[in-house]
Amino acid sequence: MQRRTALIALAATAAAPARALAGAGAGAKGGAGQRTECIVPSKPGGAMDVTCKLALKGLQAMPHGDQHSKQDMHISYVPGGIGAVAWHQLVSQRRAEPDTLVVFSGGSLLNIAQGKFGKATAADVRWVAALGADYGMIAVRADSPFKTLADLLTALKKHPEQVLIGVSGTIGSQDWLKMALVARAAGIDPKALRFVALEGGGEAFTAMHANYVQVVSGDASEASLNATPDKTRVLAVLSNERLPGALAGVPTAKEQGIDVVWPVIRGVWMGPQVADADYNAWVQRFERMLASKEFAQLRAASGLYPFALTGDALTVYVRKAVDDYGKRAREFGLVR
Repeated sequence: MQRRTALIALAATAAAPARALAGAGAGAKGGAGQRTECIVPSKPGGAMDVTCKLALKGLQAMPHGDQHSKQDMHISYVPGGIGAVAWHQLVSQRRAEPDTLVVFSGGSLLNIAQGKFGKATAADVRWVAALGADYGMIAVRADSPFKTLADLLTALKKHPEQVLIGVSGTIGSQDWLKMALVARAAGIDPKALRFVALEGGGEAFTAMHANYVQVVSGDASEASLNATPDKTRVLAVLSNERLPGALAGVPTAKEQGIDVVWPVIRGVWMGPQVADADYNAWVQRFERMLASKEFAQLRAASGLYPFALTGDALTVYVRKAVDDYGKRAREFGLVR
């Protein structure tokens, strides 16, 4: 059997979350002075962090002064289990908090589909809003000998044990599955690859820049934050067409003969027992935000692309996505 995947056990370190405050003093839950809390289920610096900051900036920039959205807001970081710790904390202990939002991505839905959140299902929480779409990408250091995706795949065919690939999550995570699909399309057995599990995209890029790993399988929004020519070279984006903005010059995997496309939804959810009035108010608040020109500018600046769903429509989408992810995961024998 090929050498097994290298992992770093970071998920168990779910201590009290670090807090990045954007205001002073919190009020009582549900009171007039209550701050909105946005929970990032990973360490700072990755795409989940970007999503949370986008939501808060978008709400604060809403036209006509939505007073609720002008309240103090803050971000809490609750890493562990690639989202599992934050999920179980909200579902078991904070089920009815009316002003607590939790970020999710397509990777979160994949984890649910694989049983990585235990017995959790998409019906366990209230899905509020999708803020935009992201796409998978593969990056290396700017001084890497891999100049193209073909260079990397050639090396992985010849000496897979010599190339460490940093991913957010363990075997079966979204970043793992993206790279596994690319490898399989190139005729490489994904089981031969060496992955290093990290907690979030920010940590993955830090590890690559320190040369602890040689490759990062992550998301375009994360790469946009690290796309300076002296630090990072993005070899491919996993989209149908080239992306605008900072990665406009990066070819798609399809252009390079690897037919893999991986879109990534990004949004927020709330606890399962949030009152209907509070939940509906948040849905309406996000609907107004998503329709504003101010938010469109903020979304583009965050490296995300248009994709807007709220409330019931988002709930239907999420449940179908979990089913679809489950089918794809079963192809690799990943469902628990």
